Amino acid sequence: MKVIFIKDVKGKGNKGEIKDVSVGYAQNFLLKNNLAIEATPANLSKLKGQQKREEKNAAEELAEAKVLKEQIEKVTVEMKAKSGEGGRLFGSITSKQIADELSKENGIKVDRRRMDLPDPIRSLGYTNIPIKIHQEVTATLKVHVTEES
Repeated sequence: MKVIFIKDVKGKGNKGEIKDVSVGYAQNFLLKNNLAIEATPANLSKLKGQQKREEKNAAEELAEAKVLKEQIEKVTVEMKAKSGEGGRLFGSITSKQIADELSKENGIKVDRRRMDLPDPIRSLGYTNIPIKIHQEVTATLKVHVTEES
């Protein structure tokens, strides 16, 4: 019996796949637990429509991510902090502070967890921070830390 998987089933199939399974397995497990539906012509056309919609949404997300990348790379975030000798900061600047400042100054909202900042910034000067906007798109944000007077 041909079925269309609605959810991932370990060892059998992933969501959206069409597979041949035994009649008993399909009726007693897959269909009963809403893990799959029977592969009728109506269900197949519904699946194709759903896949087209998902592809369109993914393309739109990618386009939006590329636009956001261009906006982020044009901007330099200016941060002020107290520092001691040798340009060493008292404290540090975290990704949360950078995200807040980016949002306040430029109106660009970026989740702080998407910033690839392994350690907080602890010195004066410029720092480039990679931001993973999308699976395929990574932007680089310039952060300039200056001494607070």
